[in-house]
Amino acid sequence: MIITKLELRDYRSYEKLTIAFEEGLHVLVGPNGAGKTNLVEAIHYLSLARSFRTSDDSRLIKRGAVTATIRAAIKTGERNKTIAIAIDESGKKVLVNDKPIGKLSELLELANVIVFEPRDVILFDDLPKARRKFLDVALMKQHRDYLEALNRYEKLLKERNELLKQETINQLLLQTITEQLVAAALPIVTRRSAYLERINEIIERIVKAIRGDELKVRLVYEPFIALGTDFEKRALTMYQRTLESDIRRKVTSEGPHREDFTVQLDQEDIASYGSQGENRLLAIALKLSPYFLIEDKDKRPIVVLDDVLSELDVPTQDRLLSFLLKFEQVFVTTTKFKKDIGTVYDIKNNVLTRRTFHDK
Repeated sequence: MIITKLELRDYRSYEKLTIAFEEGLHVLVGPNGAGKTNLVEAIHYLSLARSFRTSDDSRLIKRGAVTATIRAAIKTGERNKTIAIAIDESGKKVLVNDKPIGKLSELLELANVIVFEPRDVILFDDLPKARRKFLDVALMKQHRDYLEALNRYEKLLKERNELLKQETINQLLLQTITEQLVAAALPIVTRRSAYLERINEIIERIVKAIRGDELKVRLVYEPFIALGTDFEKRALTMYQRTLESDIRRKVTSEGPHREDFTVQLDQEDIASYGSQGENRLLAIALKLSPYFLIEDKDKRPIVVLDDVLSELDVPTQDRLLSFLLKFEQVFVTTTKFKKDIGTVYDIKNNVLTRRTFHDK
């Protein structure tokens, strides 16, 4: 999957931009504030119809304008399609091949973009919510039934929490909702467990390609109830055990919404024992891993790496860039770039200039 053309109108700092892209590695170079991250943010927006930088879509509209527009041509194998997204104060509208889509979730199958951003460096030190988000987004893009299961679970969780807040609780209704919640949790736990095991099969190879030597790495899932025989029975027993506490706190304290996973480096939790460099390396490897878990090469995602080269030493930068040449299409942003690799664009005041060989 690649993006062959991108058009921006009144998006962030861009009043008007039209640019064509090819396969391979694209490096966007420029000082802070030049418009690099705004451009790759727009590419990522095509995948989820939401920014990786803000939850407020109104901030994407250029000051003084009323509507921001992203339009892109996407090529998947031999198939071509256009995606157009218009954002205004009332919300967003999405067209695919000039026809409105029924649900925003349909974008997950049309444009797959994975992103590494600077704050991902603290992914393993961050709250469990950040790691659950990584898992959920990756699984939503690969399995539509996962999104449906997650929505079903979150709806039941909301109902249970609302019931727990009532002064007089209908115990029969609470039991019924809890049973439904457990049934909705099972496919989520199953998918998460299987996905992390698949990552365990490849992540050491990714680390070795970037680092240059081997590290013993393993992701350890921490489900609220371990998978196995009588999952639902054991889960219901757990909810019965925490019932008094849940009623007192007026919130459901256990479930997939509280799960986590850790990354072990040489059998030690990287969050506690890993160096800053190791944390950064493992965060990059983890963010890149979903690319290799999609068997259909035509559907493998576009990759965005925002400010990924900073604080990597030169040999590691070189190994990472060489590794990225294996991907169908990658966008890397950086403030300085003197290497002769990939297609390089200098960005100044939101204007892109493609370098010639002698400029590199």
